[in-house]
Amino acid sequence: MSKRSRRTAPAPASRAGAARTTVTVCRGCCCGTEAKVPGLDHAAQLRELRSALDGAATVRVTNCLDACERANVIVVQPSVAGRKAGGRPVWLGLGNGSDAIGDITAWIATGGPGISEPPGILDVYAFTPSRRVRAEADR
Repeated sequence: MSKRSRRTAPAPASRAGAARTTVTVCRGCCCGTEAKVPGLDHAAQLRELRSALDGAATVRVTNCLDACERANVIVVQPSVAGRKAGGRPVWLGLGNGSDAIGDITAWIATGGPGISEPPGILDVYAFTPSRRVRAEADR
């Protein structure tokens, strides 16, 4: 990730936390800023995501996912069961409204990657980052 540092929430203390879907929310140099995405209450968006996914997924914040042109970026990583079923991380960008958060959380509530198909509207937000960016995010 260039020379930018990454900051993530601590890993869950229990093994059960690792078994859940993980949602990584970028809040670095561009994502989560009024300068890049004006008119959005970024803190409220994060609170909404955490509230809607409480108990269903682990939500963590990272400093920069290096896909700034798609601010705000969210990566949905499959649960252990989802990974075993063939699910892979899904990168979503430009999902800056409540509707997007609602679509993301509804999908995760039904199982997320590998378990259930995402609603078709999420295709609008999905993108494939470069291999370098994906490798950095998997660390």
